[in-house]
Amino acid sequence: QVLSHNLYTVLCIPHDPVALEEHFRDDDDGPVSSQGYMPYLNKYILDKVQEGAFVKENFDELCWTLTAKKNYKPDRNGNSVISHQDAFKLWCLFNFLSEDKYPLVMVPDEVEYLLKKICTAMNVELNSCELDDYLSQESQGQGGLTVWQFLDMVNSGRFLRGIEQEAVSMAVEEVYQEIIEDVLKQAGYLWKKGQLRRNWSERWFMLKPSVLSYYMSEERKEKKGSITLDKHCCVELLPDRDGKRCMFCVKTSSRTYEMSASDTRQRQEWTLAIQTAIRLQAEGKKSLHKDLKQKRREQREQREQRKAAKEEETQRLKQLQEEKERKLQELELLKEAQRQAEILLQEEEQRRRQQHEEMQRTLEIQLQEAEQARASMQAEMVLKEAEAERQRKRILELEDMQERLQEALQQEVKARQDEEAVRYAQARLLAEEEEKLKQLMKLKEEQEEYIIKTQREKQVLKQEMENKNKCLEEAQKQLEEVRVNRQRVDQDVMAAQKKLRQASTNVKHWNVQMNRLMHPIGPGDKRMNVSGGGFAGYQPLLSQRDSSLK
Repeated sequence: QVLSHNLYTVLCIPHDPVALEEHFRDDDDGPVSSQGYMPYLNKYILDKVQEGAFVKENFDELCWTLTAKKNYKPDRNGNSVISHQDAFKLWCLFNFLSEDKYPLVMVPDEVEYLLKKICTAMNVELNSCELDDYLSQESQGQGGLTVWQFLDMVNSGRFLRGIEQEAVSMAVEEVYQEIIEDVLKQAGYLWKKGQLRRNWSERWFMLKPSVLSYYMSEERKEKKGSITLDKHCCVELLPDRDGKRCMFCVKTSSRTYEMSASDTRQRQEWTLAIQTAIRLQAEGKKSLHKDLKQKRREQREQREQRKAAKEEETQRLKQLQEEKERKLQELELLKEAQRQAEILLQEEEQRRRQQHEEMQRTLEIQLQEAEQARASMQAEMVLKEAEAERQRKRILELEDMQERLQEALQQEVKARQDEEAVRYAQARLLAEEEEKLKQLMKLKEEQEEYIIKTQREKQVLKQEMENKNKCLEEAQKQLEEVRVNRQRVDQDVMAAQKKLRQASTNVKHWNVQMNRLMHPIGPGDKRMNVSGGGFAGYQPLLSQRDSSLK
């Protein structure tokens, strides 16, 4: 109830104690936790707050009172660098510069920014290296400092050694006015020309983004007036007159305010500050430092994005390097496998070449044997022709007719036997030729399979296949020669048969002649008696001849 009453008061909201009783009516036995109080706070207090209807400094003081007693622990011996009021102002600065998420932390960049502002106000230099070491130790794991860690760090005097508390207070006050109260130009005295009496009066001026206020003195107890700034206002320099120097004026839509600075530098600072305030109004920005804070946050996000992108790129490059090394290893394995395959292929090729050479030598031996058989057959045919010639000579001799006839019969029988032998040899040659043809066809099929396989494996063997084709053509030529030889043998057989027929004809002719010679010719006989006694002696010989011929 006390907390809600104070919140109602500082936020300028009408008190509603009944709502508190109704909200906690079902659970009023024990203490209220933060989770239990938040729904009531959001619904009945924060949702009713109106922007600009309350004094934010009073609300900040209430929050500081609620939290500082439990969490803020200054030096008990009175050796703190900052006073309790300065701690409150630093607490406000921390809340302004902290990240917009709970629990509130101030990132190291903002801590350094705030300390630099304070040190700049005191004209001292901040030890950035020592600050970085401290932040790296304290903010590890949470992304920044909490407000109580920040106050402990400032109170420790680690970064403000040898500086009096009064100087620190003035610096904190200056930074507090600049950031929290949006004072664009630190307050100072200027001469202002009155509107009615047109006299010059010295006033204490304070510039904020939307208003330029002036007071009787620097205590700011009596406010004499204010100049509302908007995008239509402007600042102009004026020439010296009326005994005043370093003059300038601020023109609004309703009035022109003439002022005089103590020197040119001060006039330049005031004119630049007022122009900055007018620019902020033209851009629709209510606070300079809120805009700067947002820009710093965007810059941090961009740095984080670039850092993340760089880390991602580094990781990607590392993965690419690993992938490259892995592929190189795979390539080495593939090369080794290819070398092994080439060795196996060479061995297989050498084995096939040896088999082919052996088959070729075997074929050549068989062809030589066939050639030798053909030559022996021709020699036999020559001998047979010589024998037939001798038989013809013997037949021509009339004195040795019986012997010639017997020889003729023997020659006829032998011719029959030779014919049978020639036919048997011819059949054997045909069988051999057929067998060789089968072997040649098989060799050709194997060669075609080998050609197809070797074409798939490698085209480098093309030359060798052409050599094999040449060998095949030579084998075909040899086969053709065998066929021609067989045709010649057939022709020789036909010639032998023809000679045999001629020999039979000659035998018949000589038989007739012999019959005529053996028949005695009597006087007055005109016909030859075939069945005469003179021919009877040759009758068994003729019968023997006929049986031999059959």
